[in-house]
Amino acid sequence: MSRATLQKDPQAVAAMFDETAAKYDLMNDVMSLGQTRVWRRAVVQAIAPRPGERILDIAAGPGSSSIPLRRAGAQVVSADFSLGMLRQGLRQSPDLDFSAADATRLPFADDSFDVVTMSFGFRNVVEPEVALGEFLRVARPGGRLLIAEFSQPVNSLFRTIYSEYLMAAFPPVARRLSSNPESYVYLAESIQAWPAQEPLAHQIAGTGWMDVAWRNLTGGVVALHRATKA
Repeated sequence: MSRATLQKDPQAVAAMFDETAAKYDLMNDVMSLGQTRVWRRAVVQAIAPRPGERILDIAAGPGSSSIPLRRAGAQVVSADFSLGMLRQGLRQSPDLDFSAADATRLPFADDSFDVVTMSFGFRNVVEPEVALGEFLRVARPGGRLLIAEFSQPVNSLFRTIYSEYLMAAFPPVARRLSSNPESYVYLAESIQAWPAQEPLAHQIAGTGWMDVAWRNLTGGVVALHRATKA
């Protein structure tokens, strides 16, 4: 199924992630050549979680992004719209607080969290502006937003190599390692189609977030966008 078709059908996207849940972390490590762990460490450093803080981790999958936040003493809600991911998370990390949640219709009260974070899931949201508004709603005044997402390499030569060669490798590698290789075709397409750093920053600011800025990782392959609630 193509990216264009999937993005019009949130249930199809959820079903796709249900099928990839069991090998999700392994596939991420392989496809990123081990960089996923480096990027996740950068996310934790950017959030700088403190004991007692309430953190909403959207698109938490099986909980890999939530574990280091919990270890720092924060109260973490690991939310995902894929029930398959949540079931896998409960098997892997039963001590985490998992919650089924659609990013565009969060089941949480206003001003509930000190930090809202989303790692490598924002490009799968059908209505990103609506989701950003929901993130703003559930964040406390002065609360922070941290979105880690694939972006556009800043060096033109590296960008060409990344797009034409690295992205072309996703489908064949996925066919060897995954029971659902079509999902990684979708993921490759979604990464290539995702907006660059500055347009995403404008999108975040346009929904009411303040002090929007970003930091590039791996030459812009990934960008960390941060903002605060007034």
